Amino acid sequence: MSKKLLFSIIIVLLITNLTTLLFLQSKDSAKEGIDRKGTVAIVGDERIDYDDWIHELKGKYGKQQLKQMIDRAVVRQLAAEHDIQVDEKIVQRDIARRTTMAGIIPEEKYEQVVDFWQEDIIFRYQLEQLLTLDIAISEEEIAHHYEQYKNEYDFISSLQLSHIVVPDAETAEKVKRELDEGASFSLLAQEYSLDEATKEAGGYLGYLPTTSQFLPNQYEEIANNMEENTYSEPFATDEGMALIFLHRKLDSVQFAYEEIKPYIRSELALKKENLVPSAEKLWNELEIDWIYDDEK
Repeated sequence: MSKKLLFSIIIVLLITNLTTLLFLQSKDSAKEGIDRKGTVAIVGDERIDYDDWIHELKGKYGKQQLKQMIDRAVVRQLAAEHDIQVDEKIVQRDIARRTTMAGIIPEEKYEQVVDFWQEDIIFRYQLEQLLTLDIAISEEEIAHHYEQYKNEYDFISSLQLSHIVVPDAETAEKVKRELDEGASFSLLAQEYSLDEATKEAGGYLGYLPTTSQFLPNQYEEIANNMEENTYSEPFATDEGMALIFLHRKLDSVQFAYEEIKPYIRSELALKKENLVPSAEKLWNELEIDWIYDDEK
């Protein structure tokens, strides 16, 4: 499996997982207001009862959700049995990568999202190593692959930024005053910014690696002296006067050969045997009894 395909799979999983997470968070935040013996919705003169709702959810998603829970339990137990640990730097790197793909995450939800990702990342790498335990990959193969692709395993420090570009200092000071009074940076960007490429998106530039040619030196220097979720003082640029908003800083994560070696090995082993990672392949290594056993 190519690295490009693997990253495509990660993106799809990320979107799916985020959707699931937001659904679960929404459900949890509202559950105190739900009468578990009563009505969850009223449509005209028709009532939808809690029991009917849960029955539908179980019917449509129950088996899939239970299977995912079993998959994770299987991998946890077998990983413990084989003493398979996932390096914290691997987890940090993959969280950083997912963060850059997720856009702006509200600060109050970020910790929950990271916890969710961390569990998923550990599961994925433990699963890959379990599936490839008995597949032979030589030291030479691993070393050769590392020399070719070693930079792809690192994460380059990145800045998540928005900006407002205005024609003169007077306008910049006006924007700064409105920010100080509590105005939204995004809305002010839509109103004032000269940058047509980002104006409609509230001035959002996204995540810019610190090595990127698209990250102006001034932006990096100023952002490095800012706290997350704060805006800068106005400063002069080639395009006019600018203010930046620093959403988040992500530190670089770099690996020595010995640190990344186990993960390259499992990656090459999966490719060698053309394996798609699936925990169901490991079910026969544990005794599993579940309510869908009798299904054909």
